[in-house]
Amino acid sequence: MSSLDAPTRSTPATPGSVHPGAGRRVLPTLNEDGTRRWIRPKPSHGAWWRRRRVVAYALMAIFFAAPHLRLFGKPIFLMDLPRRQFTLMGYTFLPTDTLLFMLVLASGVIGIFLVTALAGRAWCGWACPQTVYLEFLFRPIGRWFDGGYAQSRNLDKKGAWFTPRRIAKYVTFFLMSLFVSHTMLAFFVGTDQLYTWMVHSPAAHPAAFAFVVAFTGIVWFNFTYFREQTCLIVCPYGRWQSALIDRQSTIVAYDYTRGEPRAHAAGAKGAPRDPNAGDCIDCSACVQTCPTGIDIRNGLQMECVHCTQCIDACDEIMTRVGKPTGLIRYASQDAIAGAPRKLLSLRTVLYPLVLFVLLGGLATALLQKAPADFTVLRGIGAPFTQEADGRVANQVRVKLTNRRSQGTAYTITLDSLIGGDLRAEDVTVAIPENPFAVPAGATRTTSLFILLPSRAFVGGEKWMTLTVTDTEGWHETVRWRLLGPATATGATPGETK
Repeated sequence: MSSLDAPTRSTPATPGSVHPGAGRRVLPTLNEDGTRRWIRPKPSHGAWWRRRRVVAYALMAIFFAAPHLRLFGKPIFLMDLPRRQFTLMGYTFLPTDTLLFMLVLASGVIGIFLVTALAGRAWCGWACPQTVYLEFLFRPIGRWFDGGYAQSRNLDKKGAWFTPRRIAKYVTFFLMSLFVSHTMLAFFVGTDQLYTWMVHSPAAHPAAFAFVVAFTGIVWFNFTYFREQTCLIVCPYGRWQSALIDRQSTIVAYDYTRGEPRAHAAGAKGAPRDPNAGDCIDCSACVQTCPTGIDIRNGLQMECVHCTQCIDACDEIMTRVGKPTGLIRYASQDAIAGAPRKLLSLRTVLYPLVLFVLLGGLATALLQKAPADFTVLRGIGAPFTQEADGRVANQVRVKLTNRRSQGTAYTITLDSLIGGDLRAEDVTVAIPENPFAVPAGATRTTSLFILLPSRAFVGGEKWMTLTVTDTEGWHETVRWRLLGPATATGATPGETK
């Protein structure tokens, strides 16, 4: 009764079938004769629905406002693909931050796994964009255009897909999809670039225009036609749940020990209800309100997204017939079966531990991350050249990445060159640009040219230190080896950093 592959019982026909010959359904969205079963869930405006509505509207507000919000002078979220930068909560990840980016992604995945292990598919029912927009934006507007829940079903039965009201609904869905796609594009290019594109011809930015057209079509198709099939067919999350939860995980569950055997509120021809019957009166309210078209009484199923609509519907019926609420509720499979509650399990220990390690590593890496990346590279071509006067020339390339939110100038200084038998007039250093200006979030490379007499090289090498300092006081020093001609102590050494 509580397993993922619980057998499907024969259930009363539910509203929403559009084919007059469609009989018992074999899948939530498929009738026995192969026709599409259009699911028109009857909304149940109970306590859980009101809680989910607050969460849904808050998430929608965050989604639409996030591209416009700034933290430390940067967007709170920006996936800047042309510049290969990812900004999250004011911190910009660059292509060299592969480890940091992977820690963020891994923390998010493990976080969802932990939520699933503790509270089942709470992500699907409460925070997934598919559920949030479908159940609290597109479906309510669709019911308003159709004239309500009952009228939506009547139009389906008549096959009236292109009435004036439904055409107006499709147009409204398109405008909403267009707004969602522009908001999504802002997450990839930023609001400033988006505003510029919006007031210019599409010919000036064909790739961005093509993205908006394609994404708008996908969103419109998804929320107008495909709908709950995205959760049932496309999304793999339901198939993962058998590996992510156990019998101690909290899920939306039907209390079969209390509800069975089922019997209607009144017996045949007004006869009294069977006194041995369970609390379930077999009204199918839980089935009619389910957005994926399943019967929660058949046990835990892949299609259940834990939206809690069946809880609200059943609680209302139980209140009407004078029975305790909670016949369908948040509970674990073991709790329903009467097994003792275990506070700890492998999942509830392992997932938090892994998440703690990942978040700790991410926090440590962020705190230790310098405001600039400083890399020293050897010159392109020969490791050194010897001038006509016998001096040895080394080209050293300095690569700087500015992580600050404003442009910064960097000063390059060299040390450890003068000393021993080397005097200041023996050393020539040419730095074409010093201080070296780097725009915010950009990476630039400059070259240094160092000329030393051949006697400065012992064993074909001369060590020095290279220091970079910015206008804010940050500095970093790198010890670097210059290369020169071979001596009696050995051959010219290979290149190292």
